[in-house]
Amino acid sequence: MDSLSGLALGFGNAFSLVNLAWALLGCFLGTAVGVLPGIGPALTIALLLPITFSVNATGAFILFCGVFYGAMYGGSTTSILLNTPGESGSIITALEGAKMARNGRAGPALATSAIGSFVAGTVGTLGIAFLGPVIVEWALVLGPAEYFTLMVLCFVTVSAVLGSSALRGLTSLFFGLLLGLVGIDLQTGQPRLTFGVPELLDGVNVVLVAVALFAVGEALYMAWHHHAGKQEVLEVGRLMLSKEDLKRSFWPWIRGAGLGFPFGVLPAGGTEMPTMLSYYAERKLVDPKYAPEFGTTGAIEGVAGPEAANNAAAAGILVPMLTLGIPTSATAAIMLSAFQSYGINPGPLLFTQQAELVWTLIASLFIANVMLVVLNLPLVGLWVRILKIPVPQLYAGILVFATIGTYGISNSVIDLVILYALGVVAMFMRRFDFPVAPVVIGMILGPMAEQALRQALTISQGDWTVFVTRPGSALILGLALVALVGPKLYGAWTARRA
Repeated sequence: MDSLSGLALGFGNAFSLVNLAWALLGCFLGTAVGVLPGIGPALTIALLLPITFSVNATGAFILFCGVFYGAMYGGSTTSILLNTPGESGSIITALEGAKMARNGRAGPALATSAIGSFVAGTVGTLGIAFLGPVIVEWALVLGPAEYFTLMVLCFVTVSAVLGSSALRGLTSLFFGLLLGLVGIDLQTGQPRLTFGVPELLDGVNVVLVAVALFAVGEALYMAWHHHAGKQEVLEVGRLMLSKEDLKRSFWPWIRGAGLGFPFGVLPAGGTEMPTMLSYYAERKLVDPKYAPEFGTTGAIEGVAGPEAANNAAAAGILVPMLTLGIPTSATAAIMLSAFQSYGINPGPLLFTQQAELVWTLIASLFIANVMLVVLNLPLVGLWVRILKIPVPQLYAGILVFATIGTYGISNSVIDLVILYALGVVAMFMRRFDFPVAPVVIGMILGPMAEQALRQALTISQGDWTVFVTRPGSALILGLALVALVGPKLYGAWTARRA
């Protein structure tokens, strides 16, 4: 099915009242959690995962993607009004957005952020619709050896490149791989790491691990580090963009969207790098008469560009997840676990076996973008009030929802013990700066990598050189090696030059 036919099918389904309701609910929840500092889309989708046992797949994924897109929009609100980024991708927005707010221009900052998010979200979703089928055609020629090395590349980039420490990232990854080994070996039928507990024979539920790491761990950590004090929320003022503001914002929106999407598609892209590059690009390209505003009164280009890059990168993250079954962020990893809850395996065959689901989801992303502009600008007063929810009550509510949702999955007390045990582990991981995302990615991709490894060795009759003699797998292994040692070598070279 070509992209235009797929979109026609998708919009036909997406405009049903039920799917529109799921999209609206996802956008509303996503904006709310994006506004609240420390509560991102990964935590929210983790809390919502138990609904996969009672809601159809299309409705659930429309909800999850609405939350994901909405959080990208909402994160800019706290960056601008509170100088506290709600999401990592909104850190750069705070540099100029908060300064604009302090100088009475919070309204234009929020408006350029929302419109830029809409432009970039639309560009990114078009990218998913037209680039997705192209990647699928390429992925269909990959064999087990290429898939295994592709997963190795994902492990390395997510664990060793994105965190502050490669060692900590790889430690988190191996913890996730260990959790993925629990249960019965599918090839030999032997139980692994079950310690005589019958409930572990089916393995540790990915939903349970996601909720423990992102909801329980986060709540316990925030309770541990909570300090009383009142934050100052700046006034919003007039939201309209003047002709001059619109003219100054237009090209930063386009450049930001063009820069962000490719970074989202890459295994180690994320949202932090493109927002930073967009910010520095806008500082270089700004009209000289507006240059003094950067870092002083706040330049609108420094908000428009990074916000567009942030949202385009967020859309790009969905491409490798849907086409290759490889998550490149914590949120994508949790959504991948939701696919597994429905018995659906994202990958090259998803666009043919689940065409209706995929194209309805992509069409709903276009609809969600329009909904988010409507929700964000007129209802900004509501989002400001959400910032006044007391932190202790907020995190207590998260713990209650996490406990009820987890117990509802299997009515097992063992699951609750695992939930809080992993929650305490996650709390200490946060305390000692161990990234949490590699744990979920390792747990989900670990069994898939093991299966691909065994298939490759079976086909090659146990010849391990298959991973370096096949051009595709050798190239991917080379990229993984560069990603692992490249930053260290470059750092040593620059230090030596200095």
